[in-house]
Amino acid sequence: MFAVEVRDHIMISHSLPSPVFGPAQGMHGATFVVDAAFYTDDLDDNGLVVDIGLATDALAATLAPLRYCNLDEVPEFEGKITTTEFLCHHIWAQLRDAAKSQGIGDNGRLRRIRVMLHESHLARGWYEADI
Repeated sequence: MFAVEVRDHIMISHSLPSPVFGPAQGMHGATFVVDAAFYTDDLDDNGLVVDIGLATDALAATLAPLRYCNLDEVPEFEGKITTTEFLCHHIWAQLRDAAKSQGIGDNGRLRRIRVMLHESHLARGWYEADI
């Protein structure tokens, strides 16, 4: 399987309102480095997995509504605990929809997407699935 991965980042604030999160229950900020990998079984006629420019644009557009945002105030996230893992899936779903509607992956060639959020140099989480 072939893959192309692009990177961006977001700065957010949120709280994680459950005792399991200890001090992170309170409002705090985070800067996530976001990697999105796009997988295909084969290369297209131009030798590409996906157009890197289109993949970069799709990731930037997906992250734009989250940039400098308090996730606790996002209506779509009401009642959700916005963990790293939760955000990975949210971003993955947005990229999946963009891939289908914007032609990333040449009309069905794209097989899989992985979204990884780096919380720090010590910890990261990801969501990966077929589309």
